[in-house]
Amino acid sequence: MTELNAESNRMVLILDCKVKDIERFKTWARDRAAKYVYELKEENSISYEWHISEDGSEATLIEAFMDSDAMMVRLGNHAASPLASEVLELVEITDVICLGNANPTAVEALSAWGARFRSHHSGYNREIVAPR
Repeated sequence: MTELNAESNRMVLILDCKVKDIERFKTWARDRAAKYVYELKEENSISYEWHISEDGSEATLIEAFMDSDAMMVRLGNHAASPLASEVLELVEITDVICLGNANPTAVEALSAWGARFRSHHSGYNREIVAPR
């Protein structure tokens, strides 16, 4: 996205979760999940970030991708990894929202999780236009 209101292929996936055991979850998210995903070096993955509520009862995973195809690579890698079962031992996924222009394959895959979808409409992203 190089100018205001330019078409964007960027995708953002947001998963809200109820945390079952905060200390185990924090260790797993930092030392296992983030490290595992980082070391995959998925070419068009922009970010993978966990955020935790002040009381530790909720967590949100925010992932960003260059496009819908890159998001599908991440989802495929996740499904094939040990993280897929590990995460469900530590959290209950309560909401999934997909931001961006998801391709039909992504819509089908994420709909199985009860995802809600929002297509890109307008705006800008300075991280893509001019990294700081």
